[in-house]
Amino acid sequence: MNLTLRIWRQAGPDTAGSMTTYQVTGISPDMSFLEMLDTLNEELILRGDTPVAFDHDCREGICGACGMVINGRAHGPERTTTCQLHMRHFEDGDTIDVEPWRAAAFPVVKDLVVDRSAFDRIIGSGGYITAPTGSAPEAHATPVPKEAADTAFEHAECIGCGACVAACPNGSAMLFTSAKVVHLNVLPQGAPERGSRVRSMVAAMDAEGFGGCTNTGECATACPKGIPLPSIAAMNREYLRSLR
Repeated sequence: MNLTLRIWRQAGPDTAGSMTTYQVTGISPDMSFLEMLDTLNEELILRGDTPVAFDHDCREGICGACGMVINGRAHGPERTTTCQLHMRHFEDGDTIDVEPWRAAAFPVVKDLVVDRSAFDRIIGSGGYITAPTGSAPEAHATPVPKEAADTAFEHAECIGCGACVAACPNGSAMLFTSAKVVHLNVLPQGAPERGSRVRSMVAAMDAEGFGGCTNTGECATACPKGIPLPSIAAMNREYLRSLR
């Protein structure tokens, strides 16, 4: 496959960026999108040019580091992470636009790399369960209803990639925050702090400058792990309950 790539290049957070065009040839349909970018970077290095900076880690779709906007869609044309997107989903001769996550709360660090530490601060504000230290409790000491366990597992699948924010026209982090809140609040272990947790995490989300939710649903559509849109309503109910 021969492709034309238009990639956002930005030397740093305080410099202006622009789209730069590159030609890549000999791309295998079996390559992942990141392997294709590796091929481009090898060519750039051989020419003495600066390679394209992009985030990645596991390359197995579980760490959430590899997010980028591909042809206007978070993670590209398939509902998966960028590292699990394969070039067979493109055609020979295609022009592909590659941009970083587009959100005010995710400032660009360099090229396709953005600072997603806002997510870390939201989790740090309450996305955990406070428990006394000591020996591990008996596995079956606290019974968890099947429905609650299923809901917790469903929301625990969130990998914090930020696709929901990038896809949202308002740059909202409601889907991410709701996944972290609901995951813990439906479990008996999370019940003692459920009120303070949702208030703290929502306050932290607002403080980071994320936009408001208007229920467009683009977040759930883009989520590679299928976090359901109703989780936002569940978090809103938790928040209102905590104010009583």
